[in-house]
Amino acid sequence: MSIIASVSGLTRDYIQGTITVRALRGVDLSIQEGDFVALMGPSGSGKSTLLNLLGGLDEPSAGDVSIEGTSLTDMTEAQRSNLRRDRLGFIFQSYNLIPVLSAAENAEFVLLLQGVGPKERRERVFKTLADVGLAGMENRRPNELSGGQQQRVAVARAIAGKPALILADEPTANLDSETGNALLELMKKLNEKNGSTFVFATHDPKVMAVANRVIKLVDGKIISDERQ
Repeated sequence: MSIIASVSGLTRDYIQGTITVRALRGVDLSIQEGDFVALMGPSGSGKSTLLNLLGGLDEPSAGDVSIEGTSLTDMTEAQRSNLRRDRLGFIFQSYNLIPVLSAAENAEFVLLLQGVGPKERRERVFKTLADVGLAGMENRRPNELSGGQQQRVAVARAIAGKPALILADEPTANLDSETGNALLELMKKLNEKNGSTFVFATHDPKVMAVANRVIKLVDGKIISDERQ
């Protein structure tokens, strides 16, 4: 298995007034191709901070983050933006869909940024929406979809660009139990069928139950890392 992402000596400090808050404390970690990882831990343990650093959305105070063997440390912001566009997918708790765009238009947005041609764009978007259970709903806008359906559009948007790594921050938090379970089953199926690599920051024990790897953080440190 190839290494998709790795972090070494990762530290992130935040200044709050005269106090330095250490969100991560020298974390070392590698994510392998095909992993379905749950980052677990109490609020303030560093889960979201680690996810943001893996996604190049934040910069470490010390240490290094690499995606597919390329270090983010020396990249310009434009280079990090291109990396996020081409190699990373993001799924957020709040969906973050563009309200005036249809499901298909939301899902194809990253493909437009990647410069994919119209024919391939349409084929890939319609197949991806079908894969997430939204065939026939391509022209609906977010306000015409349930919360679970909106999150499925967000999943389709995240995977349509064929990223190396998909980062999901509490993706089931705003969903009822049944809808959250269905979404998890969908993402696990994508992981097994397509070999898509997922890393979740989550409090949801259901994510831990389906993950093939559970990493627990406390006070900015990894206290356990187990495959199951």
